[in-house]
Amino acid sequence: MKGLKIYHPSDIKRFISKRKGETKFGEQIQFVRDIDKLDELSSKYVLLGVKEDIGVRANHGKPGTSQAWEAALRSLVNIQVNRFNDPENVVLLGELDCEELMEKASYLDESDPNYFPKLGDLVKQVDQLLSDVIEKIISKGKIPVVIGGGHNNAYGNIKGAAKALKNPINVVNIDAHTDLRQLEHRHSGNGFSYAIEGQYLRKYTVFGLHKNYTPKYIFKEMDTSENMEYYLAEDLMKFPDEILRRFQQCLEMTDHIKFGLELDCDAIANFPSSAKSPAGFSVNNIRNFIQSASKSGNCCYFHICEAAPEKENADQVGKALSYFISDFISD
Repeated sequence: MKGLKIYHPSDIKRFISKRKGETKFGEQIQFVRDIDKLDELSSKYVLLGVKEDIGVRANHGKPGTSQAWEAALRSLVNIQVNRFNDPENVVLLGELDCEELMEKASYLDESDPNYFPKLGDLVKQVDQLLSDVIEKIISKGKIPVVIGGGHNNAYGNIKGAAKALKNPINVVNIDAHTDLRQLEHRHSGNGFSYAIEGQYLRKYTVFGLHKNYTPKYIFKEMDTSENMEYYLAEDLMKFPDEILRRFQQCLEMTDHIKFGLELDCDAIANFPSSAKSPAGFSVNNIRNFIQSASKSGNCCYFHICEAAPEKENADQVGKALSYFISDFISD
């Protein structure tokens, strides 16, 4: 399939640290030679990596989200196989092929007055590649788990899911930001705006929104819409013992139809991300949210984005992401 690098066992062999008497996740995870053969496997979940930061750069953000997928994969393949972790329920599909687009982005002149629109044109190409892959995975009856890249990729996830399901979907976005910026060139800050404009997104909920980084016009737009709501981080933090209950309440309000779960790592306090913040949820908060959402029969995809590991923290970032993945896929 165009735009997809299919993985084989040899692609992760170098990442696996084998130990006598133990079985690592990567030793038993499932593979497929052709995306059209997914429905021949009983596995429920399909892992897909996205190695790009074009959308983040197009939004004046910090690059580095292209590194999240490999960091997550290195950790995930080394978790233990036991009664809590079933690698046979997971297909490691591969990664979106963004290499050529990333190379084109690197050649663009930052002093060019059209630098950001030109990045946006590349983001549109990522959109199409991703939406096609997501549509295929969901049409095969599987749940995609998408790791890496910027939040521009929410648009491809939503479009692909809606096309596969032949209906707009709901989305719960755990995020410090709305990503509802104006319909200018495509970037990581307007993926949901484009999803709404394309009629792929029905009801949109942001959980953990930060007051200080939300423009007035977006608050106005959300306040007057019947299909958008938000839970402010500042309000949630006043009653920390109630945060999980509020998230479960949020799920109940959107869970009557298929929905996507979006996790922007900017929502996690002090987490290496494209817009790192000293305020936000803890990693354990996030794990609780994910476990709650994974129990729903209507969650049609899970997306983790905006993590931006660097050499000195890649192991810890990867471990956190692997916890998030394993929490979601553990039935």
